[in-house]
Amino acid sequence: MFIIAEIGQAHEGSFGLALSYIDALAETGVDAVKFQLHIAEAESSEYEPFRVKFSEQDKTRFDYWKRMEFSLDQWKLLKQRCNEKGVEFLASPFSNAAVDLLEQIGVKRYKIGSGEVNNFLLLEKIAKTRKPVIISSGMSSFMELDRTVEFLKERKIEFYILQCTTAYPTKPEDYGLNVIKELKDRYKVPVGYSDHSAKIETCIAATAMGADILEFHAVFDRRSFGPDASSSLEIDEIKNLVQAVKNIHSSLQQPADKADNSRFSDLKNIFEKSLAVNKDLPAGHILSFDDLEAKKPKAEGIDAKDYQEVIGKKLLKSCSRWEFLVNDSIIRS
Repeated sequence: MFIIAEIGQAHEGSFGLALSYIDALAETGVDAVKFQLHIAEAESSEYEPFRVKFSEQDKTRFDYWKRMEFSLDQWKLLKQRCNEKGVEFLASPFSNAAVDLLEQIGVKRYKIGSGEVNNFLLLEKIAKTRKPVIISSGMSSFMELDRTVEFLKERKIEFYILQCTTAYPTKPEDYGLNVIKELKDRYKVPVGYSDHSAKIETCIAATAMGADILEFHAVFDRRSFGPDASSSLEIDEIKNLVQAVKNIHSSLQQPADKADNSRFSDLKNIFEKSLAVNKDLPAGHILSFDDLEAKKPKAEGIDAKDYQEVIGKKLLKSCSRWEFLVNDSIIRS
């Protein structure tokens, strides 16, 4: 299981806040922290509309991306902080120029955002690095994904695919958890889930359904400013989620063998029961269903599962109320 916490733009262009996010997320147990690397001039223009109109300080979406930029030295320091904290630095590039910058920073793999799955220019640029890619499938049909997968296979690029719904926050009826198995069956690669629901149960469910990778947005407080805040998990939630997911994933790696219950032998002797009589009965009494009770422990008398073999049998000797029935208590002929 590979768990990615996305800082995205939650840092609001503040280098110090970005470092604080790395520190806080490293303590939750995630495997990687992810940024988005936007270079305004390379990817956007004054004509780009706001996805969500949230900002009064940014006149255009271009201005917003500009405010989110860090220098190369700052990005290197962010990666260094990740190294120090034992988490992988991961980033989504949104332009070829961003890929060049990430290569200077030194990344292990690339994350492809949902809006870039059909950007074959960007995919070609990343493929030239020969590094693995994680693809979010949010806005793509299977037909579109087929083309992207074929493109990467032709270039012998290792890839993984995440089921993702591009809705902020995502409603339960739109999670698309069923797609996890469909992606696995279709592409025969590790598959994960990229979440925007702001609820921990979504990733827990995705894990139970076979996700190998999880990604979710992180924020210190969902009441924060920014386009992704309402779709994010808070730090304490992430800590709880990571532990729950690791427990479930560990369980899935150790399937139970229901055909073999030998390890429960001692417990079965404690919890299972033997047959007893529920009243004083004389010798020669013919046992009926209404004469019987099942009492702990097992093996003190005839096993409770064999009650039908006792009904209609004659007592060889008298039995006191709550006395266990043993083979020499009845005539079994």
